[in-house]
Amino acid sequence: MGSCFVVRLIPLWLCICAVSESRSESVNVGVVLGFDSWVGRVANTCISMALHDFYMDHPNYFTRLSLYIRDSDLDVVGAASAALDLMKNMEVQAILGPQTSAEAKFLADLANKSHVPILSFSATSPFSSTSTPYFVRATLNDSAQAKPIASLLEAYKWRQAVAIYEDTEYGASFIPYLSDAVLDVGSRIQQRTVLPSSASDEFIKEELYKLMTMQTRVFIVHMSSPLASRLFQMAQMIDMMSEDYAWIITDGLVSLLNSMDRSTIDSMQGVLGVTGYIEKSERLDNFTARWKRNHREVYPNEIELPDLNVFALRAYDATWTLALAVEKSGTRALNYWQASAIKLTGNSTELSNLGISLAGPRLLKAILKTQFQGLTGHIRFINGELQATTFQIINIVGKGTREIGFWSPEFGLSRTLNKQTLQREKGYTAAMADLRAVIWPGESTSVPKGWVFPTNGAKLKIGVPVKSGFKEFVKVERDPGNNKTKVTGFSIDVFTAVVEALPYALPYEFVPFEDGEGRSAGTYNELVYQVYLGTYDAVVGDVTINANRSKYVDFTPPYTESGISLLVPLKKESGSKALAFLKPLTWELWFLITVFFFIIPSVVWVLEHGINTAFRRPWKEQLGNVLYFSFSMLVFAHRDHITSNLSRFILITWLFLLLILSSSYTANLSSILTVEQLKPTVTDVNTLLKNGECVGHQNGSFVKGSLMNLGFPESRLKAYCTADEYAEALFNGSVGAIVGSTPIIKVFLSYYHDKFTMVGLTFRTGGFGFVGSLSFSRGQGFYDFGMVLPKNSLLLSDISEAILNVTEGDKMTSLERALYGYHSSPSTASRGLGLDCFWVLFLIIGMTCIGAIFIRFSICNWNKNHNGVSDTAEPRKCLWRRFKDVAVGFSKRDHSSVLPTRERSAREIEIGGDESTPPRSSSASEDDASAIALPTPMNYTDGGNALDQGRGALGS
Repeated sequence: MGSCFVVRLIPLWLCICAVSESRSESVNVGVVLGFDSWVGRVANTCISMALHDFYMDHPNYFTRLSLYIRDSDLDVVGAASAALDLMKNMEVQAILGPQTSAEAKFLADLANKSHVPILSFSATSPFSSTSTPYFVRATLNDSAQAKPIASLLEAYKWRQAVAIYEDTEYGASFIPYLSDAVLDVGSRIQQRTVLPSSASDEFIKEELYKLMTMQTRVFIVHMSSPLASRLFQMAQMIDMMSEDYAWIITDGLVSLLNSMDRSTIDSMQGVLGVTGYIEKSERLDNFTARWKRNHREVYPNEIELPDLNVFALRAYDATWTLALAVEKSGTRALNYWQASAIKLTGNSTELSNLGISLAGPRLLKAILKTQFQGLTGHIRFINGELQATTFQIINIVGKGTREIGFWSPEFGLSRTLNKQTLQREKGYTAAMADLRAVIWPGESTSVPKGWVFPTNGAKLKIGVPVKSGFKEFVKVERDPGNNKTKVTGFSIDVFTAVVEALPYALPYEFVPFEDGEGRSAGTYNELVYQVYLGTYDAVVGDVTINANRSKYVDFTPPYTESGISLLVPLKKESGSKALAFLKPLTWELWFLITVFFFIIPSVVWVLEHGINTAFRRPWKEQLGNVLYFSFSMLVFAHRDHITSNLSRFILITWLFLLLILSSSYTANLSSILTVEQLKPTVTDVNTLLKNGECVGHQNGSFVKGSLMNLGFPESRLKAYCTADEYAEALFNGSVGAIVGSTPIIKVFLSYYHDKFTMVGLTFRTGGFGFVGSLSFSRGQGFYDFGMVLPKNSLLLSDISEAILNVTEGDKMTSLERALYGYHSSPSTASRGLGLDCFWVLFLIIGMTCIGAIFIRFSICNWNKNHNGVSDTAEPRKCLWRRFKDVAVGFSKRDHSSVLPTRERSAREIEIGGDESTPPRSSSASEDDASAIALPTPMNYTDGGNALDQGRGALGS
């Protein structure tokens, strides 16, 4: 059959020979294809066209590839026989092909022994390149598409998937890479379904029915196109290509979609596919048009012309690669070295006469170094593998496919390949928003959630703990009339609210964890372990999340506040109250107030010194007046007359601060003196440990083990069940404190709120979720109540999202109000008011004082500069001398500022009175002049005489 195809290719070979120069040397190259397959026939045409195009572009090359084509019948034995024939009889220097991965794996071992390089353009199954150095993969390795497929699971938040693959080398070798990639994104391959290549339709249908009974609805298909065609047709027949299902096919199937018939494509509507991206170009379009003409010439009996597939394009590029390498390496038509014949066994076989290619190592090295721009993109090899970094995500819709996005190692999923835009807008992401909208199976536009309840409709078995105390969280009751179980409590109410918040119905039933007599069947650890064993589908109750339990089950987010605290009794605060008047304020605040009692009068003195005689007396007298002035403002108005508006503003601000301080002081002092002061007996666990006191804990929790890890001996740990037992133990002093979760302690305090208190957090936790008991320990991560689910449960993401919606809404507030109630807490020791309550007021008055002094000095400097002395006499006086002059002038009496209004009135009286009255002497003393400021009423009807009388009185 192979000779028939050789005859058909004679016209093309004649063209090649015509172009070749007479001095060129022919190099034998073998081609192993399956001519009964569509891929083999298309690749055959592309290889011939590649040689024609290559030597048309490189007419001066000294080498020419001479093709020897063999048919493998798509069989490993057939491929091996063809390769042996090419090596022994034709002594080929390289082989293009074979098609399948099983054939390639066998021929790779044969190539290692004969040193004949093999370039495969369609064998995608991954196997070690280090053990088969003479096998060069001129197509994408299947392992490269594992990460793009895993990114789809991450983008659509699918936690589990089922792998359906063919029981061949091609199918099985890809699954380990897929499993690892899926695990890296937080998902997993839940089930592996293997189908033989020759599986009957009944067998395929039976396997699909098994998958229908599972929860998972995401399927990854990796198999040859003939088997995949029958799989999808059977899936459509039993209604598995409908809404809620998601199907993903790998690169091998996407590349062969064009070869599938219309009925198969119709059965694959809504399927997603991942394939290597080949950029469109003018060169590719021209080649496609030429290929159609040549293919009809070579295969004139084919009624329907198949579309060009990616394997044919890779065959074209592989031929160019080999032609370039042969030319660059200088490979010639050398005979094999027969002296080192390969002897695999002691028996004589045809392999015993197989020699070693002398040109093989040099040719292999040249192939691996070859780089050029081919039809499928940039061609280069690393470790014998063709490198490709970009994948295309397609959606099968109608008669063909539509592009919904791309995947690259640098940016993850994206809608475009514009690198400038991607570098500016995003890093690596794998989200649903990075892809275009998808038409899913059943023509649905809603993203499948990836799982459904089993078709048998069984209810979820929700395990609940049976408790003897603190039944506010979970309470199990049995109706003696109908023997039905009723489960209530805070945890149950939260779970019910969460189920109602789900976008779908969740059938469930509560199953108490009890023995035959209605008592608890074990500890909380044992209850959680029942989920791992499969006895329960989940557990709801006051079960704490911790690291050890998380090894076996998954937990939802916590639904209560976090914390492990101490429950301790309150005692009256003892001690003398002689210094109780100091307690309303802290020592820091007392000190700052005292400092400001000196600062304020000092600032007032600075402002009044130059304009008010009351502030110009001897320094000892002024110091006493300043201090008296400051402290007297607390109880009565001061006697000194303030003349500056700046001083008045500062005093108003200071008095406002004193008003607030005195009011706060009075209120806090009243509370200290009249209300009974209580304080906790213990404040931390270390105190209990040092004092050797006993500590209580909830019975059945693993707080006991955690306390022992902290150093408490087992003899000092006591277990209690109910709130009454807690109270009795604390009343009679059996334990110094009880260690428990914050929610449970708050429930206890709702009954005994006036005798006990909760002391701080002993350890920070993550809050209560739907499973867990109370615990804390060093070196471990502990959280509070959460719902327990099996590992990698499909319900986890939906339940977790619903819990967050409930806890952030008003529903949780009402549930907590019903659980804890509202009770006034007993008064504990009052804390003194500190600087944190009044620092803003002190800051305001401090800035006011600084601003007033600055304004006062600025006015004095302005007055001095406008006297016509300073600036004209010494224009270059230094800054320090200027400041000193201003300070000297500031300390002297400012006549222009002393009661200008009254002095101006007195002068008006002098001018407007009797003309015979002499004007006031300029030699009058400053003390006499200052007396004008006295607010004594005067009779100005007598003109100058009245003024003289006033002056005489002042003089006496």
